[in-house]
Amino acid sequence: MSNPLLESHHLPPFDRIRPEHVAEAIETLLADNRAVVARLTQAAASAPVTWESVPAVLENLQDRLEQAWAPVSHLNAVMNSEAWRSAYNDALPRLAAWGTELGQNESLFQTYSALEQSPGFAGLSIAHQQSVRNALRDFRLSGIGLPADQKKRFADIVEKLSELSSAFSDNVLDATQAWELVLPDATRLRGLPESALGLLAALAQQKEVAGYRITLDFPSYIAVLTHAEDRALREAVYTAYVTRASDQGPLAGRFDNSTLIDEILKLRQEQARLLGYASYAEVSLVPKMARSPQQVIDFLNDLAVRTRPGADKEMQELCAFARSELGIDTLEPWDVTFASEKLKEKKYSISQEMVRPYFPAPRVIAGMLRIAEKLYGISIRERHDITSWHPDVTYYEISEHGSVVASFFLDPYARAHKRGGAWMADCRVRRRLDDGSLQKPVAFLTCNFNPPVDGKPALLTHEEVTTLFHEFGHGLHHMLTRQEVAAVSGINGVAWDAVELPSQFFENWCWAAEPLALIASHVEGGEPLPQALLEKMLAAKNFQSGLVMLRQLEFALFDMHVHALTDIEPGTVQRVLDEVRGRVAVIPPKVFNRFQNSFSHIFAGGYAAGYYSYKWAEVLSADAFSRFEEEGVMNEAVGRHFRETVLAQGGSRDALELFMEFRGREPSVDALLRHSGL
Repeated sequence: MSNPLLESHHLPPFDRIRPEHVAEAIETLLADNRAVVARLTQAAASAPVTWESVPAVLENLQDRLEQAWAPVSHLNAVMNSEAWRSAYNDALPRLAAWGTELGQNESLFQTYSALEQSPGFAGLSIAHQQSVRNALRDFRLSGIGLPADQKKRFADIVEKLSELSSAFSDNVLDATQAWELVLPDATRLRGLPESALGLLAALAQQKEVAGYRITLDFPSYIAVLTHAEDRALREAVYTAYVTRASDQGPLAGRFDNSTLIDEILKLRQEQARLLGYASYAEVSLVPKMARSPQQVIDFLNDLAVRTRPGADKEMQELCAFARSELGIDTLEPWDVTFASEKLKEKKYSISQEMVRPYFPAPRVIAGMLRIAEKLYGISIRERHDITSWHPDVTYYEISEHGSVVASFFLDPYARAHKRGGAWMADCRVRRRLDDGSLQKPVAFLTCNFNPPVDGKPALLTHEEVTTLFHEFGHGLHHMLTRQEVAAVSGINGVAWDAVELPSQFFENWCWAAEPLALIASHVEGGEPLPQALLEKMLAAKNFQSGLVMLRQLEFALFDMHVHALTDIEPGTVQRVLDEVRGRVAVIPPKVFNRFQNSFSHIFAGGYAAGYYSYKWAEVLSADAFSRFEEEGVMNEAVGRHFRETVLAQGGSRDALELFMEFRGREPSVDALLRHSGL
C-alpha cells in the first residue's frame, strides 16, 4: 500500500493520511537523509564547497521531511486521538535525534565554515549569506564544540525535552477535555445570552445528554465567567480552569504537569551549562533582538512601573462598582470578568453581545481578506475542490498579477479533540527548487471560536475578530515573503522577539472606521455597524488596559525569571511566580491557582524565555501602525512599503534594520502607551 507521506504533493492529501503511515514515513525519510549526509560529508572533504554542493542539498532533505511531518503535527493538534497521539509521540524522539545529529556533525560544520570563508561567499545573495550565518550559529547552539561524552548528553537532553513538551501539551488537552458540568436546565445560567446558551446546548447534544453542558474549552469557559449571575457556578468553572493539569482542583493529581515543569527547566538549564551559558535565558536570547535577560527584565519592569498607577485606579473603580452595584464586597478572581463586563456596560453602554451580531464569521473573514488585498496588492479567493481534515475548514489561494503565489487553510471553530488557542503554522515554505521553479508557501491558520449553531453563522466577539486578524498577520508574513531560501523564508530566521510584529500590527485594522465597514454588518439585515456603536467601541477600547498590560507583564516576567534560574528544586517555580505576582499583580490569585501548569507557550511551544516578545514586538507594531495613522489607514502605498520592507524580507535581514527602513527611525514606546491609553 502506498504511503501518502512519502509521495510528492503540492498539498497534503488529508483524505488519505492515516496515523499508521507516520512511522514508516519518518523511518524511511531519516534513513534516506542519513545516507545522503554521509555521501555529502565524504564528497565535501575533497571538493571546493559551494552553496549547491551542500546547503542546497540539505535544504531539499529538510523540506522533504517537513512536507511529511507538517501534516502529522497539524493533525495531532486539530484532530487529536489516541492513534494520532501515539504516532506523533513515537516519531518525536527520532526527529529530535536527527536534528541533533545534523547540529553536531563536525564535517558539516567545517563545510559551512569553509563556505563562509570562501571567495565565493561575497557573491551569494543576502538571503544565502544569512542562512549560512544562522546555520553556523545553530551548530554552536547544538553543542558542536563539546567533547564526545557531552555531545551525547546534549543529544539525550534534546530528545527528552521533545518528549516532555509533548507530554505537557497532552496533559493540558486531556485535563481540559476531562472536566464538564451538565445542567438539566438553564436555571443556573441566568445572565447568559442566547448565543452562549445555544453553544452550551450544542455541547450537550454532542454528548447526547439533555440540558446544557459546560466545558473548559475557552468559548464555554469565558461565556460563564463573563455572564453567569450564579457566583458559585463562576467559582466552580474558574477553579477547574486554573487548576488544569495540576495537583489542585477537582481533577487534582490527574494529568499533573508539576514534575514535568521541573524536569523541563532542569534539562534546559543543563543544556545551557553544557554550552557555557549561565542560564537557559541566555541561550534563548542568542538569536533574538534582546541582548541579555537583564535587558528584557528592565524593559518589562519599566512598562510595569508606567502601567501600575493606571491599573491600580482601574482596580479601585472595579471594586467600588462591585460593592455598590453588584453586592460583591470582596472581589474574587472569578468575579473579575463578570464585574468588568457589567462596569463596561454601565460606563460605555456597550457589551460584547451588543456588537456580536455585527461580526458574523463569514462577513469578518471576507472583509479581512479584502483589507489584505487593498493593502498589499493581492487577490484572495476560496477554492472548494481541495480536501481537508474537517468540514469546518476552508482553503484560499493568494494571487498577484494573475498568478497564485501562496495559499492557506483556515480552521476557525472549537470542537472536541482540538487543541485550544489560536496559531499559524507552516504547511509549505517558499523556496527555489532545483528545477528552477518556486515552491509556493502554504499556511495553516487555526482558531477556536464559537461554532455555528442551528444553521446560523457563528457570531464573533470583537476580541475574537482581533485574534483572527492576529493569526492572519502571521500568515501574511509567511505567505508574502519574497525569499527563496527556506531558512530565511517567511517567519523562518526572524528574531523571535520580532516575529509578533506583523501579527500584532494587523490587529489595528479591527479598530478603524474604514476597515470596520468591510468586516462588520448585521447578521440578519446586513446593516453596517452604526456610528454610535463604533464610537462606544472606541471609547471602551482601552477599558482596563492597565490590568490587561500587567497580566501580560506578569506572564513575561515569570517566564524570564524562571528560565534565568540556575537551580530548580521542588516548589521553586511556584515561589518565582508568587514573587513576580507580589510585585506586579493587582488582582491577587487564589492559592490553588496553577496557571503555570497549562502555560503551553513556554513549556510546550517556542516561547521559552521568549514570552516577552509579545510586548517587545508590540512596541514595534504600534509604532509601525502610527505611520498609517499619519498617512491613512488604508493607504495602499504605505501598505506596499510595509510589505516590501518587512513581510517580503523574512529572516534575510536584521529585524531592527527592516523596521527602521519602514519607519525612518528607531522604534519608540510612545505609540504603544498611547494606543493603550496609558
